[in-house]
Amino acid sequence: MDKHFTITIHDESGIKQFNLHKFVKKAFFYALAFIISLIIFAIGTIVYLQNDVDKISAKKVKITQAYKLLRKENTRLANQMMEKKQELSELSDSLEEIEKFIGLKPLEDSSLKQRVDFTKQTSQQRATILAMIPSGSPIEYNGITSKFGYRIHPTLHKKEFHRGSDMKAKRGTPVHAPADGIVEWAGYHKKSGFGYLVILQHNYGFKTYYGHLKKVAVKSGSFVKKGDIIAYTGNSGLSNGPHLHYEVRFLQRPLNPFWFIKWTQENYYQIFEKEKKVPWKTLIDAISRIQLVQSTIAQDNNDTNSTLQPLQKQ
Repeated sequence: MDKHFTITIHDESGIKQFNLHKFVKKAFFYALAFIISLIIFAIGTIVYLQNDVDKISAKKVKITQAYKLLRKENTRLANQMMEKKQELSELSDSLEEIEKFIGLKPLEDSSLKQRVDFTKQTSQQRATILAMIPSGSPIEYNGITSKFGYRIHPTLHKKEFHRGSDMKAKRGTPVHAPADGIVEWAGYHKKSGFGYLVILQHNYGFKTYYGHLKKVAVKSGSFVKKGDIIAYTGNSGLSNGPHLHYEVRFLQRPLNPFWFIKWTQENYYQIFEKEKKVPWKTLIDAISRIQLVQSTIAQDNNDTNSTLQPLQKQ
């Protein structure tokens, strides 16, 4: 006997019955099971994807926060860089002013550090040269009353070569050493007509003379440093009024003191062009070599002291 199913449908028209074979029944159940499975799979997929979406959203939030922090840090670093750039610009401008002040031209294609090191080295070298060789005015500068060269002597009234410059000064004006040196003469010098006279012997063959003084403040054989008071201006000897007779000599040859009076860091190179009787290049090279030796010795001493300190502690 064949098994079959009867489906009864009630509607307004009456009752209708349909007979289904067992195979159809199985197909129906399989289809239903497939649909249910598909729905379950779809739900599972949706849940899985939703979980991934949640994770991605969480990561996005973290990335957004990290981006904001990074952007904030970048802004801070950018501000710092702008401040540093401004500082470097100001430093460069200041360095340029210093270079101009000491007569340097900025080195091409050189870093700021190289410029600073070179300026430091050059300024130290120049300071040493200006301390060793007469430079600057020995008194407060108020002008020259009688220049270097031939003139009519104000007391003897005859033409003679004036070996120095007569500097305008009131009686008792302090006279300062224009460079380091040793006092060769300090006292009254009747034969020269300078009255009270001071002679300073400096390095590298330079000497300076200070005549017609009121009072001498140093003794022969004593050492003086640049800027020390050595005398006071007056009117002693063959003089027609208070002033300072100032001479600069190199290997006993008289030089025009005016260029040495005006010789400072600001116009460092001017004297090399104006005073041709001094072999400046070889002189400065010699001073530079001495400085290099002194610097090397000082560095060696520092290294030795650094080595001995741990041994002394032991």
